[in-house]
Amino acid sequence: MTVETRLNELGIVLPKAAAPVASYMPVVVHRGFAHVSGQLPFVDGALVTGRLGEDVDLEGGTDAARACGLMILAQLKLAGLLDKVERVVKLGAFVSSTDDFTDQPKVANGASDLMFEVFGEKGRHARAAVGVPVLPLGAAVEVDAIIAISE
Repeated sequence: MTVETRLNELGIVLPKAAAPVASYMPVVVHRGFAHVSGQLPFVDGALVTGRLGEDVDLEGGTDAARACGLMILAQLKLAGLLDKVERVVKLGAFVSSTDDFTDQPKVANGASDLMFEVFGEKGRHARAAVGVPVLPLGAAVEVDAIIAISE
């Protein structure tokens, strides 16, 4: 089954892959791995902004992380790699949050759960979930990825 078929079964429509906001490439392939640059959470074309523990609640943060995961998949699709995924190796989740917010791992689950939902066991991965004071463009969450791909 193709990943597109699986996405259709799940009722998931990928967003348009976002263009880079600075001097970098969205996806770099090297030695069997696709390194996907940090993706921001766009929902219906609008960037999800704010800080967890301040003006974004846990559910909003988890939804933002899922939106980042969808953008990772959109970048892989644009690069022609979606059906070449052998394994999601690692996700890095950066959560814009207050000093006393400590649920970054729960926020990151939005992206992690999506990868398992789409890829099954191949979607289980290592991960980092880090709280930061600010992200580019005021985004609430940013997620990057390392994906093993077939040649």
